[in-house]
Amino acid sequence: MLRAIQKFFEQNISTDQPDDLEHKLKLATGALLIEMMQQDHQVQYEEKQQIKAVLIQEFSLISSEADSLFELAEAEAKEATDLYQFTSLINQHYTQEQKIKVVEYLWRIAYADQHLDAHEEHILRRIADLIYVSHKDFIQTKHKVQARLN
Repeated sequence: MLRAIQKFFEQNISTDQPDDLEHKLKLATGALLIEMMQQDHQVQYEEKQQIKAVLIQEFSLISSEADSLFELAEAEAKEATDLYQFTSLINQHYTQEQKIKVVEYLWRIAYADQHLDAHEEHILRRIADLIYVSHKDFIQTKHKVQARLN
């Protein structure tokens, strides 16, 4: 993961609030969405809008958190990723249904620009494997998102 984003997460997910775990899970999922957006090395407006919609509407993150993630992601150069810190949190605490929903969000980002890049599909498969989403659910979710586009 990008160093600046890692620092952001360390600062924002280390609180001792009662809803700390839920907040950590939302931010971890947000990190994966941002990683997906950057896979084809072309950040599109539609991809940003899809991520912001998920972060704000689905995860109830405040607008400033969503904006901070984008600023950090865009300011940093692409580096080697470390998805495990985020996928392990999701894997440990999300139900199978929630994990499948994360894969759906990732497909939405991948298709937001109406083009599926090979890097996007690769990282999506990798994330799905890390959170133990079956190939069947991976493909069904892909088709579900494609159907919405048509």
